[in-house]
Amino acid sequence: MLRTSLRLAGAGLLAATAAIHLDLYLTGYRSIPTIGWLFLLQVIAAFALAAAVLATAFARGDGLVPRLVAAAGAGFAVATLGGYLLSLWIGLFGFREVRTTAGTVAGVIEVAAFAVLAVVAAAPYAAWADSAARAASAAGADAAARPAGDARLGRGLAGMRAVLAAAGALSLVALAVLGGSVAAATSAPAGGPASAPGTAAVLKTATIGGVTVLTNAKGFTLYWFAPDTSARSVCYGTCAVYWPPVTGAPVAGPGVTGRIGTISRTGGGTEVTYDGHPLYTYVGDTAPGRANGNNLDLNGGLWHEVTVAG
Repeated sequence: MLRTSLRLAGAGLLAATAAIHLDLYLTGYRSIPTIGWLFLLQVIAAFALAAAVLATAFARGDGLVPRLVAAAGAGFAVATLGGYLLSLWIGLFGFREVRTTAGTVAGVIEVAAFAVLAVVAAAPYAAWADSAARAASAAGADAAARPAGDARLGRGLAGMRAVLAAAGALSLVALAVLGGSVAAATSAPAGGPASAPGTAAVLKTATIGGVTVLTNAKGFTLYWFAPDTSARSVCYGTCAVYWPPVTGAPVAGPGVTGRIGTISRTGGGTEVTYDGHPLYTYVGDTAPGRANGNNLDLNGGLWHEVTVAG
């Protein structure tokens, strides 16, 4: 019963992390070069492993195949967590992850999935159950054999405790590393915000895909959000993490011919506007000269690159 429950829990945790990554993929990561298709591959692998673990949930005994499936699931959870941590620390394929609630929750679920599936893969259930059965039989049939049966049961229980202790210790270490990494991570990508509040926000131009677009001082493409108005931004919370608002006092660089201004943001600070559109950068633009956020329907509406012509 315990074995089945752990396998069901492991399958559920893998499916949960797959669902979170699918949502992240659909709401923005699909547009990031390399990272996008890696996210999709990760989602497919997680759902496939969840199905495989579920298929073994009611298997009798502790055969090699169920153990290998559980080990693969545990390894996948660790690998996924490791990729997330590396992306927070140093970045992957030119993209550095930002701190989000979804990413943190996914990390915690991956630690839990590892703990559960590692126990399923490594715990000597068969030996434990066999020892218990033999001990019970010996106790009932031959009192002289009871010490040997008790010894077998003791070895099985000791092995089980060792596996649980190891899985628990590794999981606690992983949680500590995750917590420290998330706490130290930034909530804004390399391209934005364009400047600190109260400082100059220099607007420049660049030609991307044959179109002259507005950029920030670092050369990152600027965007406008369809649901915004000329006097109000509706991009806050997670939206503002993926689409950092351009803040500061606007300064028009060469070629910037439109009307620039500012609006007040809820909670304080100002956001730069261009021809009545509040301006943003995009986390998916990992380098200047890219416009991966153009025409994306994310975070509640359409995003468009800001053209100099308006």
